[in-house]
Amino acid sequence: MSPQLLDSVITHTEFQELELFASGKVRDIYLLDKDHLLFVATDRISAFDYVLATGIPHKGSVLNQLSLFWFDFLKDTVSNHLVTADVGRYPAAAQKYSDQLRGRSMMVRRAEMFPVECVVRGYISGSAWKEYKAAGTVCGIQLPAGLKESDQLPEPIFTPSTKAVTGHDENISLKEAAKIIGQDSAEQLRDLSIAVYKKAADYARGKGIIIADTKFEFGRTDAGIILADEVLTPDSSRFWPADKYRPGQSQESFDKQYVRDYLEEIRWNKQPPAPALPPEVARKTSEKYVEAYRQLTGRTLNG
Repeated sequence: MSPQLLDSVITHTEFQELELFASGKVRDIYLLDKDHLLFVATDRISAFDYVLATGIPHKGSVLNQLSLFWFDFLKDTVSNHLVTADVGRYPAAAQKYSDQLRGRSMMVRRAEMFPVECVVRGYISGSAWKEYKAAGTVCGIQLPAGLKESDQLPEPIFTPSTKAVTGHDENISLKEAAKIIGQDSAEQLRDLSIAVYKKAADYARGKGIIIADTKFEFGRTDAGIILADEVLTPDSSRFWPADKYRPGQSQESFDKQYVRDYLEEIRWNKQPPAPALPPEVARKTSEKYVEAYRQLTGRTLNG
């Protein structure tokens, strides 16, 4: 990886004229006014619930621009929080930082966010496969006997989880989600999540990518329920290359698998401080993210 590419990595933002509203593992969110926020996708990467010391070139740009693509693609299925990603339309205080913001930011409407993650699984993998092997269920949902690892499910299933501020999200049932957000809202989010997943998964399969599972976040505004945050990115989804799909085993992926494999290889104890990554691991991870964007959108990444 060239020094110039490493220099272009943005892992921290500081815009003195803007008020920092929240900072997550990847995104920094700034308050623009009482109705609008500025989402900035950095190049930070997390694994095993910790942000690593090395950023991934282009990662924030991929997450931001892929989310913009999906917001547009899905707008007839569900409204979203996007106002604009055109830096020239941001408030003057934000335009001063246009070089850092271009390609990796979006101005959005504020919403009252639902305190659940809306996970949809179309294939059985990861924690779902572990639970199925042990109990024949996924998040309490009984599945057919005889499924193999990475098999496609008969129908996509909705498996919500809590939103953990630190540590792992916890898988919950629809009934438990209803206790948190109400029965009507839980059923609405389930139906919307599955509809969005099906539409996106059908499209992606035509582009050579299997969306094995994904998670959505929804909020509520005066206009109703909207899709928010990031959508169908390699950070929030399992993307598998369709031409290499082989049921009965784990799959190659377009996400941070290189990173996870490296951390397992060095036997990191998954406690802070999180280690740095070798340039080669960062480069390969970056290539996977950019390739997923190119393959899904047919576009060249901006930034």
